[in-house]
Amino acid sequence: MRDPVTAASRGGPDPVEHDLRPARLRPLDVARVGAIGLRTRPARAVLSALGIAIGIAAMVAVVGITASSRLDLAQRLERYGTNLLTVTAGVDLKGDPAQLPAEAVDMVARVAGVEHVSATGQVKAAVYRTDRVPVGNTNGIAVLAARTDLRAAVGAALADGAWLNPATERTTAVVLGATAARYLGIGAPGPDTRVWLGGQWFTVIGVLAPVPLAAELDSAAFVGAPVAQDQLGFDGHLTTVYTRIAPGSIDEVRAKLGRTVNPSHPNEVRVERPSDALRVKAATDRTFTALLLGLGAVALLVGGVGVANTMIISVLERRGEIGWRRALGATKGQIRIQFLTEAILLSALGGAGGVLLGVAITTGYALSQGWPVTVPGWAQGVAVGATLAIGGIAGLYPAIRAARLAPTEALALP
Repeated sequence: MRDPVTAASRGGPDPVEHDLRPARLRPLDVARVGAIGLRTRPARAVLSALGIAIGIAAMVAVVGITASSRLDLAQRLERYGTNLLTVTAGVDLKGDPAQLPAEAVDMVARVAGVEHVSATGQVKAAVYRTDRVPVGNTNGIAVLAARTDLRAAVGAALADGAWLNPATERTTAVVLGATAARYLGIGAPGPDTRVWLGGQWFTVIGVLAPVPLAAELDSAAFVGAPVAQDQLGFDGHLTTVYTRIAPGSIDEVRAKLGRTVNPSHPNEVRVERPSDALRVKAATDRTFTALLLGLGAVALLVGGVGVANTMIISVLERRGEIGWRRALGATKGQIRIQFLTEAILLSALGGAGGVLLGVAITTGYALSQGWPVTVPGWAQGVAVGATLAIGGIAGLYPAIRAARLAPTEALALP
């Protein structure tokens, strides 16, 4: 039989000393021991992870909804173009409302770079579903005298029916904007669909689809300029001139429009680009998004505090387990890794649930608004990284505290 002492004196390994070395934990072993607390206390683990999940869901949903809104805006601008300019009357030097000249459309049409131009004029009349509706219940629907080329200028599409033509613009025919049709309860145009307009019956021949770059047209009823002058008292003065510009000439034409529409008083003319308003809205949404992201970060921080609190309680409750593991040969580092892993797994559980919840919220809201659904990959990556960081930070102190417990002290505590 071989003498271990002799073997050691000859420079060979000491089998007793070799067997007492602490075993290394493989990654699978680390995950298994780290999940002990989650498996034995599932209700507490779910409630602790819920704080993380709420914060992550809020942040992912805010980013996803904002990204979906921007994608929808980009698609709309691409579809309808950014080359629409509107000209409206401002005020004169006395502060009284100014008027656009009746020949403004013809003058603008002569400007180089103008592709389409049309106009509408406000008619002092109201439109109702029937002649029994009280006079004051107008629902804010405006009656506008429109030209037959208005659709080409604003890029409007028909949802149903037909637009005004040289024949119907002289008859008691009306086309409704999308919002106006909904307020009046008009589902579809037809020869038997009529509205009470200006004290007489008008036949609804068409309904427009929403016009994103000229939203004021959605809540309007359009009649031909000739019938508006003959039967509704329209004075012929224009309210708004819509101008579609060639893409490379927008700035040049914009600078000329005021002097072209009203050469003697260009200061009484306002020239606007509707797509700019959409971009301002997008910038406002970005500011609001930053605020919501801040609130999500606060919720995430609160969730991290919850994880830290749970881990500290777990250490106090599992002192006996820690003592037995130390007595059986577990090192301080292994105890530290166990509880740190448990905290990270707990946070990862909340993070995964939060990402799924955030994606679900984004999808539901975007579909309800008719937007395309998009959740940036970077947002999901940041969410996962944030949960791991929160778990590591929240579990660091409890892990160090657990590792400092001496075996005899842990086993002696009640």
